[in-house]
Amino acid sequence: AVLGPAPARTGGTRADRPRAGHPAEQNARTADPDAGSVDAGADPTTTFALIDDLLARVRRHRPADSFDELARHRLLERRALLEQHAGRRPPHSGPVGWVHGDFHPFNLLYRGDAPAAIVDWDRLGVKPRAEEAVRAAAIFFVRPAGTLDLPKVRAYARAYRRTAGATPSELAAAVHRVWWERLNDFWMLRWHYERGDTRADPQFPAASALVVWWTREYDAVCDAFAG
Repeated sequence: AVLGPAPARTGGTRADRPRAGHPAEQNARTADPDAGSVDAGADPTTTFALIDDLLARVRRHRPADSFDELARHRLLERRALLEQHAGRRPPHSGPVGWVHGDFHPFNLLYRGDAPAAIVDWDRLGVKPRAEEAVRAAAIFFVRPAGTLDLPKVRAYARAYRRTAGATPSELAAAVHRVWWERLNDFWMLRWHYERGDTRADPQFPAASALVVWWTREYDAVCDAFAG
């Protein structure tokens, strides 16, 4: 596997781990092949148009509810962040390698407390390897309030760099690209407003808060992965 030693246990065995439809599974974007398809070098012009479309859908939704209120707040907040950081769009670059493509807690099997296997390899492919490590950490170590447990991230990243032979600069570039990806990503809101699919709604508060916190704490996050 491309990723280094598995983090502390947060998933379950094949017998007891949730299947597609469970919120944690949705957070890992496994239930639909279109979910999580935002390019790590996404064009903010396209994102601005998507934000306008989603805001219009929020306004039309009746009866309005607390989800609509949070969605509107986060969309306006994200537009402001993108306007502020539009010049930081990353280039298409970075070392590639074979990666799992969907590495998260519910795709790990354990024997006791020890990781025994990684399952669900349908997204195996040659892709930027360090980006997968950063995305996985953002799933494993996100807190309910939408922050990352940076001490755990630091230990994880050091193990990954040691095992995969990745350089600190490679991790720093991957952090930047995944941050940008998250800044332009609205898959949960698209499910809710375009498809009427609310399965990912419980994950939206933490996921939408994470990118705001990540932007504010950008240097600390980079240091945790590359320091």
